[in-house]
Amino acid sequence: MKQVINPQASQWPELCKRPQLELDFLEGSVNNILERVRKSGDAALLEFTRQFDGVVLDKLVVTPEEVSVAIQNLPATLKTAIIAAAKNIEVFHSAQTRSIEKIETMPGVTCWRKATPIQKVGIYIPGGTAPLFSTVLMLAIPARLAGCKEVILCSPPDKSGAIHPAILFAAQLTGVTKIFKAGGAQAIAAMAYGTESVPQVSKIFGPGNQYVTKAKQIVSQQGIAIDMPAGPSEVLVIADEAANPAYVAADLLSQAEHGADSQVVLVSTTQTILSKVQAEVTKQLAALPRKELAQEALNNSLSIRFETESDLIGFVNAYAAEHLIINTTNNKVLEQQIVNAGSIFLGEYTPEAAGDYASGTNHTLPTNGFAKAFGGVSLESFTKYITIQEITKAGLHVIGPIVETMAEAEQLKAHAQAVRVRLSN
Repeated sequence: MKQVINPQASQWPELCKRPQLELDFLEGSVNNILERVRKSGDAALLEFTRQFDGVVLDKLVVTPEEVSVAIQNLPATLKTAIIAAAKNIEVFHSAQTRSIEKIETMPGVTCWRKATPIQKVGIYIPGGTAPLFSTVLMLAIPARLAGCKEVILCSPPDKSGAIHPAILFAAQLTGVTKIFKAGGAQAIAAMAYGTESVPQVSKIFGPGNQYVTKAKQIVSQQGIAIDMPAGPSEVLVIADEAANPAYVAADLLSQAEHGADSQVVLVSTTQTILSKVQAEVTKQLAALPRKELAQEALNNSLSIRFETESDLIGFVNAYAAEHLIINTTNNKVLEQQIVNAGSIFLGEYTPEAAGDYASGTNHTLPTNGFAKAFGGVSLESFTKYITIQEITKAGLHVIGPIVETMAEAEQLKAHAQAVRVRLSN
């Protein structure tokens, strides 16, 4: 991890930059993939699967038989853990349901909103070096609770042409039946445009690498909604002298092991804890199966000491981390000052890993500083609100003259006439 001491505010923008591919290369590559899938459909998906995933498929759809076999081969202990996590996620997201409130803005003028589910949604589940079956729970459960009629799942196959059995078990548990073997930007293209096998959807959810994130951003400009820009994972940890270095190091490594383009940041006003954590990171890294990937992420990561708590909080809000762990004795005081973060974890016994899997909150969160403008996925992410209004005859006599005056001032005569013709009868 790069060591930085008391950076000035003018240096913060540079420190807040995430590791990324060269942008022109990335966008050009993704545009090419999107266009090929748009034009060639399943044929392009199968070719990209051969090229990128190293497996030749004769079909994209996962059959019920494949799901059944995968579930039978999944260890019972893992099934039990997934079921327990699903319950917590359902409890938390069920509580987000809003009741309909009718508001009388003026006598005889009543307005309200109703939530309606997005009918067809697509969820992308990363596979590759880490098949994120937990993401199935995070996306399919609120989709079901919201009442989405059709949920499409895409995930890249392994070298044998299969999707990880835990992904298939989580899909079956949450009611997802349309599952396709497609990964990367090409999977986003399939759900955005539709192919012979993969239905087109109205909104696409799910995290992914920089190719997936860029594909989502591009199709969102073409009329397909997305949850948010959610790219390579990241964590920022605030620690003080009371923090346990082993805990902090484990939290940093839990994000670093996601991949080489992940980033972890440690900030403190105390040099002692920074040094102790660095020693622990080195020690724990040596025992990780994915240590090479984690080391690449650490090479692009930061350990920063600030002179004042005020500067520290200012930088944390400027960075706008996907995951923010506040491992300090005054964590609740600091939390009140945070305005930009995807999800916050308070205290020494709240590892970010708990939120990734089973506490109940959603782990699909904005990355790359987008937490300044986006929140994480919630039940409302799978719904849209329709406003409704009803005006009585008496109510129109109250509000009508206001509408007429404003419409005349904007020189929209027909708007004024729509009111006037009613008031004259």
